[in-house]
Amino acid sequence: MKLSVSDQKTGADLLLVSEEPAFDRLFYSRDKGNKYFTIVWNRGEAQTVNIDGEEYTFRPRSVLPLMFDQSFSFEDPMTVTAWQFNREFYCIVDHDAEVSCVGFLFAAGDQVFVPLDEPTHQKMEWLLNLFIAEFKTRDTIQREMLLVLLKRLIIDITRLARSAFIPDVKEQPEQFDLVRHFNLLVEKHFRSEHSVQFYADQLNKSPKTLANIFPRYNQKPPLQLIQGRIILEAKRLLSYTDKTVKEITYELGFEDPAYFATFFKRVAGQSPVEFRKTKPAVH
Repeated sequence: MKLSVSDQKTGADLLLVSEEPAFDRLFYSRDKGNKYFTIVWNRGEAQTVNIDGEEYTFRPRSVLPLMFDQSFSFEDPMTVTAWQFNREFYCIVDHDAEVSCVGFLFAAGDQVFVPLDEPTHQKMEWLLNLFIAEFKTRDTIQREMLLVLLKRLIIDITRLARSAFIPDVKEQPEQFDLVRHFNLLVEKHFRSEHSVQFYADQLNKSPKTLANIFPRYNQKPPLQLIQGRIILEAKRLLSYTDKTVKEITYELGFEDPAYFATFFKRVAGQSPVEFRKTKPAVH
């Protein structure tokens, strides 16, 4: 099943995909023109999901949020249901006060697999039926109704994820928001800014303050997050494009290919050339 609504004037897209045998995404080639955020719900048994060349276990009754620039495929796509939307349909950054998911659910780094408790699982089934009904109802308020449902979906998943992964977030919400905003800034600037000091300045905090806050929310140290985002992009470019190591060096804000190769090997455990040999390009 594939259902969609689009607005040709604004470029807004919302899609619902369920039980489709060929559901996957190749951002750097086939799907580069469609910058869809994706929320995937595993309604079947545990299976393997490949995200940017890395394999993860996707447990039953769990949800996986994915960024628009991630490539992915599923061992059994027939048992997943997915919602996909672009920022023209709903910009989670501009409306962060509504859903509070930016830099947490949707942030490059460690994947967030959200387990569903029984009440939320039942609510997801209820929401899915409402989505299907609204997709099939062509009237003047269709988009508004679908937007309300999408926001409800994101809010419910975010709340469940916070309770599962973030301790005591209700006691210090401003510190958790600081972590989220840091992740958002890294996503925006990692190609040119590699120091913790830059991001600390943007947040009006000291690097030491950031280093003290992040462990409270099960986050890696700030520098490790920055470097991890750079390495992730480098791996994507090595896997999905024909760009040379030199071209990737400059694209990621490094001036010396030799220094970049040393940095990559120190963080990733192998050189860019060695990595490319183990991960042949996929187009």
